[in-house]
Amino acid sequence: MDLINNLEWEYVTKKFDSSKKVSEKKIEQLKKVIQLSTSSYGLQLYKVLIIEEKILREKLKSASYNQNQITEASHLILFCNYATVNESHIDEYFDLKYKTAQLNIANYKEYSDFIKKDISTKSQIEKDKWTSNQTYIALENLLNACAALKIDTCPMEGFNAEKYNEILNLTKQNLSTTVIATVGYRSDKDSSQHSKKIRKPIENIFI
Repeated sequence: MDLINNLEWEYVTKKFDSSKKVSEKKIEQLKKVIQLSTSSYGLQLYKVLIIEEKILREKLKSASYNQNQITEASHLILFCNYATVNESHIDEYFDLKYKTAQLNIANYKEYSDFIKKDISTKSQIEKDKWTSNQTYIALENLLNACAALKIDTCPMEGFNAEKYNEILNLTKQNLSTTVIATVGYRSDKDSSQHSKKIRKPIENIFI
C-alpha cells in the first residue's frame, strides 16, 4: 500500500534546504488536494494562504518563536478558519451546489434550515472550535499528498495566532490562523531524518 510506504518515509522536517523550491506544478497539485478535502456539511469554512515571499516570512518568523522552518522552507502554508459564521455562508454552499450539480435548491430547503439551526445553537467558542477542526482535516490531506510527492513538511502549532492575524491583516477578512505547515525539501544536515519513527504499537492504540 503506497500510503503506508509514504507515511514511513515522511517525518517532521526540522531543517530545510533553502536552495530547493517546490515547483509551481506541485503547488497546484497540493492546492487541488486541499480543495477536495472533506469538511463538516461540506461548507469549507476556511481559507488557505500559501506564502513564498521571504520578507513576509521573516516577519512571521518572529511570531513563530523564531523557528527556522518558517524562512528556510520553500513555502509557508496557513490554514485560517472563519472567525464568524452566518447564514450567508450556508446559502453560498447551496448556491454552489445548484450551479455545480444543477439541483433544485427548493428540495434542500429543509436541510439548509437544519444546518442554519444547528450552527445558531453553538456558542462562539463552539463555532471557533468547530471551524478550526475542519482545517486539520485539510492539513492532514496536505501532509499525505506531500509525502506522495516526496515533499517534506513540518506541521506547526508553535506560533502566535494573534500576531499572524495582525501581520497579515486577517481579522478584517473574518479569518483567524489555526495551524500552519512549512513545505520544501530536507537539508542533508537535518539529523531528524535519520531518527527511527516512534509510534505506539497497534495493540496499544486500537481497542
